[in-house]
Amino acid sequence: MILDVRPILYTPGRCLDFQFSLDLSGVEFAGRYPVSREVKVSGEARNTGGLLELEFTAETLLDAVCDRCGRAFSQEKAVPYRCLLAEDLENGENDEIELLDDGRVDLGDLARTVFLLGMDTKTLCSEDCKGLCPRCGADLNLGPCSCKKEIDPRLAVLAKLLEDR
Repeated sequence: MILDVRPILYTPGRCLDFQFSLDLSGVEFAGRYPVSREVKVSGEARNTGGLLELEFTAETLLDAVCDRCGRAFSQEKAVPYRCLLAEDLENGENDEIELLDDGRVDLGDLARTVFLLGMDTKTLCSEDCKGLCPRCGADLNLGPCSCKKEIDPRLAVLAKLLEDR
């Protein structure tokens, strides 16, 4: 989606609201396609006395898999973004300023980049997920497994002394 900000470019106090959807269902993350629903983007561009500010949020419901226990779950994902818009840069490159191209900004490309960079590298079904037992593979969130605790080989001699009693 291309947003034309020329109507507010030289008029302080004016703003332009926008809303659109992105299809990121074909984007792969670690062998999975978690974005099966459309990503809704909504926000506004506003002229605040000589500065053009752009603010939006990209949000959707992800199909996630817990990295600790392997359980599938749905996760709400909202990525906020805020920057300034400018026709040119005086001091070279600045990550907080997006350049306009003839009074326009490509919001579709910008929102796609922002959302993809905002994806988590690790997903958990809950902060206190206990994961799987490394020996038997039992889900420790459902209860303890039946594995016998392994003794540290460095302490095996001490454990043998306790057994001899």
